[in-house]
Amino acid sequence: MNDKIDLLKDIEHGGCSAKLPADKLREIVSQIPVLESPDLMVGSNTSDDAMVMKITDSLAIIQTTDFFPPVCSDPFDFGQIAAANAISDIYAMGGAPLSALNLVMFPSQKYGEEVLLEILRGGAEKVIEAGAVLGGGHTIEDPQIKYGLAVTGTAHPGSIITNCAAKPGEVLILTKPLGTAVVVAGKKIDLVSDEVYEKAISSMKQLNNHACSIMVKSGIMAATDITGFGLCGHACEMALGSGVTLKINLHHLPSFEGVYDMINSGCIPTASFRNLRNVEGKAEFPEHIDYNLKMLALDAQTSGGILMSVKESDSKRILNELIDSGYEYSAIVGEVTERVPEKPPVCLI
Repeated sequence: MNDKIDLLKDIEHGGCSAKLPADKLREIVSQIPVLESPDLMVGSNTSDDAMVMKITDSLAIIQTTDFFPPVCSDPFDFGQIAAANAISDIYAMGGAPLSALNLVMFPSQKYGEEVLLEILRGGAEKVIEAGAVLGGGHTIEDPQIKYGLAVTGTAHPGSIITNCAAKPGEVLILTKPLGTAVVVAGKKIDLVSDEVYEKAISSMKQLNNHACSIMVKSGIMAATDITGFGLCGHACEMALGSGVTLKINLHHLPSFEGVYDMINSGCIPTASFRNLRNVEGKAEFPEHIDYNLKMLALDAQTSGGILMSVKESDSKRILNELIDSGYEYSAIVGEVTERVPEKPPVCLI
C-alpha cells in the first residue's frame, strides 16, 4: 500500500457531513408515493434510523443503507468506518445484523486497485465483527470515492427500538464523544494532534453492538444513533416523534480532547451551519450560550454514539455497563419532560 495515499486531500465534505439538508430532504420525501402495508412497523414518516417490516409474530426485519465520501486518510480505516456507520442503524433499533451488500463508487483511473481492495477489506472485516454475512454488492465508476453498505437485520417485533418512544421522566445517555467532524477538519489543516485524530478514528470504527445489547436487555424503547444532523438535529427528531421535550445540558456533552479549543479557533465544518438552519424553530438555545458548546451540539457526526432514553432508576446501572463495555465517554446528557406546546421540542441549557 502506498504510504502517500491520503483520501482526505480531495474531499470537501466527508462522512456524514455530506448529507443533504434535513429540511429539504423531508420536503422531497413527503412527496414520494408509498404503498401502504399493515406489516410496515417503521417507515420514513418518523425520520427513524431504518425501516422495519413485520414478517411473523416473532420476527421483524430491519433494513437500512448508508454510504459517503472518505472521512479519513487511510483506505482501510475508511472501509471500517463506513461499514460501522451503516450497521449502526440496525443496532440503534435493537436489531442483530444479518447480511450486508457493498455500495461502491470508485474512480479507477485516479486510484489503483490496492486502494479499492483496502476499502473493501476494511468494510468486510467490520461486517464479520458484527456477525453478519457480506453477500456482494454493486460498484460503479465515479469521480469521487464513496463507500457504504445496504444492511438487513432481525429483531423481535415487540423489542423494536425507535426514536419516537421517549417518555417524560426518563434521562438521556450518549455513548460516544462528539466532535468527529471538527477533528477531521482539523486534520486537513494540521490543527489536531495525531493522538486525538487516532482516538476519533477508533471511535468511528467502534461498533454500537454492546450498546444495543444493553438497550435490549434493559427494555429500552427509545434511541437513535447520532450522525450527520448532529446531536441537536437527531434530538429534535426524537422529541418531535415522541411528543415530548428533550432538555440537553451542553456542559455534560462528552467530546474529544481539544475539540472545544479547535471550535474556538474557528475550526467549524460547514455542515454545522447547515444543521443549525435545520433546527431553527425546533431547538431553543440559552440567550448567553457558550458558542463553542452550541457548535459542538451541531457537529455532524460520522458513526457516532447512541442517544438513548432510559428510566432514571436504571440510568446509573446502564451508564456503568456502557463504560465497562468499552464506551468510556458515555454520559448522562439530559432529561425527557412533558411537551410544552409553546416551546421548541428541544431545549439546550
